[in-house]
Amino acid sequence: MKKIFLCDGHNLAFRAFYGIRELSRSDGFPTNMIHGWVRSFWRLEDDFSPDEIWVFFDKGGCPQRENILPEYKANRGSPPEGFPEQLEYVKQLTGAMGYGWAEKEGLEADDLIATKTKQLQGEGTEITIVSSDKDLAQLVSPGVRQLLPPPTANPRIGWRMLDEQGVNEKFGVSPVSILDYLAIIGDQSDNIPGLSGVGPKTAVKWIQQFGDMENLITNAGRLTPKRFCSVVYERREDLRRNLELIRLISDAEYSETAPGPVAMNKLEEIFTAMEMSKSWEEAQKRYS
Repeated sequence: MKKIFLCDGHNLAFRAFYGIRELSRSDGFPTNMIHGWVRSFWRLEDDFSPDEIWVFFDKGGCPQRENILPEYKANRGSPPEGFPEQLEYVKQLTGAMGYGWAEKEGLEADDLIATKTKQLQGEGTEITIVSSDKDLAQLVSPGVRQLLPPPTANPRIGWRMLDEQGVNEKFGVSPVSILDYLAIIGDQSDNIPGLSGVGPKTAVKWIQQFGDMENLITNAGRLTPKRFCSVVYERREDLRRNLELIRLISDAEYSETAPGPVAMNKLEEIFTAMEMSKSWEEAQKRYS
């Protein structure tokens, strides 16, 4: 069975950026994220031996979701200093290392991953989605897993693979209920407000009792604690809005660059320009 890894480019780039902080070229150009990116992907190759790696990047905002909620992701602000400059080299490295990749204006990496997952399912493939983004847990199913990168604050935990049972153990609900779960509690990282005062434990209890969002709204008068009966009913349209914000687009149209051979000349060019001589030495050993 062919093992295909679908990677959330921006998610992994930010982790690389914050995982190593004080690295730069002799002229001061930052290289911390580039170092972290290369090491992370080489570790992926060594630990899991995928047959193909694809990387998907965000590009611009997401007008479709911003039209639903103008404040969507408004809390993120500008990327940190040093990030955009390195991201261009990360994208070049992605192709040079032989990985497939894609981005499209107005679509998020999560949507491209959802679309690619749908395309590949049922083709004798084992799909692994590489990201710490909990939204992507809604895609986990037979033949589709999610690989969580080592936490930046505690990298010793290492990579953690989630199948359907793993999602249930982590969140308390199955992958098919992740959408309802996140719609109830909200998603602070995307600036999606949940129900005030409702935490994960209460959300899990409601989902286990009523199954899905519409049934939950229908039975709002039976909820416990009782103080949430009127809250759920009064904010029912907000909950439905959250479902639309969190639901991934699985039929996106976009162009992609397929995986190909490693481009040694390009790797040498980038590693030389970034003064990453040890990485170039390692690349020659790995790809010779």
